[in-house]
Amino acid sequence: QVQLVESGGGLVQAGDSLRLSCVASGRSFGFTFSTLGMGWFRQAPGKEREFVAAISWSGSSTNYADSVKGRFTISRDNAKATVYLQMNSLKPEDTAVYYCAAETGHSGTYNPSSYRYWGQGTQVTVSS
Repeated sequence: QVQLVESGGGLVQAGDSLRLSCVASGRSFGFTFSTLGMGWFRQAPGKEREFVAAISWSGSSTNYADSVKGRFTISRDNAKATVYLQMNSLKPEDTAVYYCAAETGHSGTYNPSSYRYWGQGTQVTVSS
C-alpha cells in the first residue's frame, strides 16, 4: 500500500507564498519513490483537474503549466521521499485543491493518465 500525504495548504492573501509538501510512504510492487517522476495537479470548484508542475526522478528536469511558470517551483528530496511545491505571488485563481501524484515512469510528465498514485489533496485558498 502506497500513501501520498499532502500538507501545507491554507488561506492566504493575494501575493503571499505557500509551500506544499507531499510525503510518500508504504510499499508496493514497482513503487520506489526515488525512481519515479512526481507531479502536482489542482482542481478548482466546478473545473477539471489540471496539471501544475512535475519533476523527474532525479530532479534534473521540471515541467510547469504556463499559468504558474515563474511563480511556482517544484523540488524533491529523495532521501525523505518528499516532493515540494513552492508557490509565490499567489493569485485568487490559484485557489484549488492541490494533489500530488506519483508517475508510473521517470520523466515527470504533464499527462495525468501517467500517474498511478494520488494523494487526498490539500486546500489552497487565495483571497483578493
